[in-house]
Amino acid sequence: MLEDLLSGAWQSVVFGVVGVALMAAGFLLVDLLTPGRLRELIWVRRNGNAALLLAANQLGIAGIVFTAILTSYSSFGKGLASTVIFGVVGLLVMALAFFVLDLLTPGRLGEIICSDEPHPAARVSAATHFGAALIVCACIA
Repeated sequence: MLEDLLSGAWQSVVFGVVGVALMAAGFLLVDLLTPGRLRELIWVRRNGNAALLLAANQLGIAGIVFTAILTSYSSFGKGLASTVIFGVVGLLVMALAFFVLDLLTPGRLGEIICSDEPHPAARVSAATHFGAALIVCACIA
């Protein structure tokens, strides 16, 4: 019983580290997709457009990690591998969704997101990111 508890706690730590690493990769992805630096845009300039897009990205990655863990294989190694693989796939699908939305809409989406003026395109872009993550979640389950 104690061995099972310690094993579960260890697995939680490992999955948690993987989840945080994937969320950090999501931060870097949004930073690459938008001109300027997210640290400057969100924490210094208090840019709501960039914050909304990053929040949708972080929630999307967390949802993918959650779904991968919840439906994970009985084998810890396979479950961890599927979490990493689906997390990376999710990041790629979200980037693809950003590029497709950018192609379908006027202007440069990255520049719109970085604008200090609130813009409806930020909400659409955030929904696109989160929607792409939900698609990946459905593929896991």
